[in-house]
Amino acid sequence: MSQGRASRRRFTLLAAPAAAAALALTLSACGTGNQTSGGGDTNFVTGNGGISTVAKGERVDAPRLDGESLDGEKLDVADYKGKVVVLNVWGSWCAPCRLESKYFTKVAKETKDQGVQFVGINTRDPERAQAINFEKDFGVTYPSFYDRAGKLLLRFPKGTLKLQSIPSTVVIDREGKLAARFVGPLDDTRLREMLDPLIAEK
Repeated sequence: MSQGRASRRRFTLLAAPAAAAALALTLSACGTGNQTSGGGDTNFVTGNGGISTVAKGERVDAPRLDGESLDGEKLDVADYKGKVVVLNVWGSWCAPCRLESKYFTKVAKETKDQGVQFVGINTRDPERAQAINFEKDFGVTYPSFYDRAGKLLLRFPKGTLKLQSIPSTVVIDREGKLAARFVGPLDDTRLREMLDPLIAEK
């Protein structure tokens, strides 16, 4: 075997695992990275299941989130003060967002009478119609911001979210503070693991 052919074979053998790893990352989240940035002053600690939480006495205020809904109505998270607010960042173009949407719809219905409000942040959809059709197709009944350029995401403190990590979910406690987050798609079991402790807080 010539030296050139041997080099190409070694490169192919080394590249195959890397390609598989890259594919796995692409399937697990729509963004170019599925890890949150570290640091910042948000005090998140990541547990074994990948859910990051903040102890009650160490939480920081959530940013002001206001703007327009997909329907063009005014939407302001401050109106839900006193409730546990689940913020889910999604796009109609994102395959994992489609997979998790049924779980979010299910848990939103289950927890509505427990003082929980779900709010979506739709981003990178060039037209509202695409996002509206997504919600109709998947039976999403809670409101979503239309945040095409990701401006609302930039309001979060460093260490909370990364713009390229979609889907992502952040939970705000009843006092309006950042309490939990997860980067990537969630099913109903993981979502409840994230949410139930905050519902139980007094």
